[in-house]
Amino acid sequence: MKNNNTQTLKGFRDILPIDARKRQWVRDVMIKTAEKWGYEPIETPTLEPFELFEGEIGEDEKLFYKFTDNGGREVIMRYDQTVPTCRYVAANYENLTFPFRRYQIQSVFRAEKPQKGRYREFTQFDLDIFGVKGAEADAEVIAENLETYVNLGFKKPVIVFNSRELMKNIPYEAIVAIDKLKKIGRDGVIKDMIKKGINKTQAETYFQQVMNIKPDETIKTIITYLENSGFDKGFYRFEPTLARSFSYSEGPIWEIVIEDYEVGSVGGGERYDSMMKRITNLDIPATGIAFGFDRTVEAADQLGLIPQSYSSKVLITTFNKMYQSQTLKIAKKLRQANIKTELYPDHTDKIAKQFKYANKKKIPYAIVIGEEEMTQNKVSLKNLQTRDQEMLNIEEIVTRLT
Repeated sequence: MKNNNTQTLKGFRDILPIDARKRQWVRDVMIKTAEKWGYEPIETPTLEPFELFEGEIGEDEKLFYKFTDNGGREVIMRYDQTVPTCRYVAANYENLTFPFRRYQIQSVFRAEKPQKGRYREFTQFDLDIFGVKGAEADAEVIAENLETYVNLGFKKPVIVFNSRELMKNIPYEAIVAIDKLKKIGRDGVIKDMIKKGINKTQAETYFQQVMNIKPDETIKTIITYLENSGFDKGFYRFEPTLARSFSYSEGPIWEIVIEDYEVGSVGGGERYDSMMKRITNLDIPATGIAFGFDRTVEAADQLGLIPQSYSSKVLITTFNKMYQSQTLKIAKKLRQANIKTELYPDHTDKIAKQFKYANKKKIPYAIVIGEEEMTQNKVSLKNLQTRDQEMLNIEEIVTRLT
């Protein structure tokens, strides 16, 4: 690389193995939960036509990674997964079964200011239902969202919800300002509306209208669904000032908040029937959520929810090439027993260096095969934390390590 510049671009990052394993654990729990509820995996391209996103996001279009490709086409790097999935459903309509439930976990790209828990390339885990107009679909997604975070081990996941239908007489510019209430406060919201061309009296009127919003029948349906799904009132609350800044949001809107995690929401969802029709000319109702996967991992790690994971459970040391056949047979048996097994690749390295390697990778056990072990048709199992060592046969080791 020129000038030995090994730094990533600002807002982008490398992920080390220890962090990748944490992400893998969270991903596996989220996928397992989604599939238990009947959601199916899909994937979409990293690049999409710019016109697909144009006019659909609102004021955050300034965050698009947009460029002209070598074919002279205006393209955009995937800003979110909701807009591309509308295209996907239309393109693959004949091959899908409706109601269609999907989940998707891929990178999205936004040219925003990096901060704690926020990057320019980050992972989203989306979950949606297509083809159901009633609030039961919104309620199902919300209930699944809660179960996901309970399964991850969070004690206080809370769904905060509202409905854009209850804001239909309030202009989008005011909604975007109100969505910032927790960050900038009431006075900041009023100033933001004025900055967007709304006079002060009208801005204050819009704010008061929002504060007076009460749950409608759709919200009550969602609450009943959650109650019948076993979630008590500690898991959800109606919040009249929740607005969601996406211009395509309509109907029920919600966010997931971890109350003992201070960075903010870890996911947000909405209904988006109108956008689906605009993009595809198909009258297919749609509702769903985008989980902030990176924030979820960060919160789970911060709260100690992610189990300790090892790159390998055991390292088989190799310091005599004569024993290679035996070490390979043992490695195969351990792997067949689903024990993560690593064979040290260089028999010329001293045993102390091999132990040091295992300790650095936090591998808890090492297997040593020497002349005495070969004579007795056994191997020595060394606990690298306690330094205890005992001679066992392979069946005993499998029992010990599983």
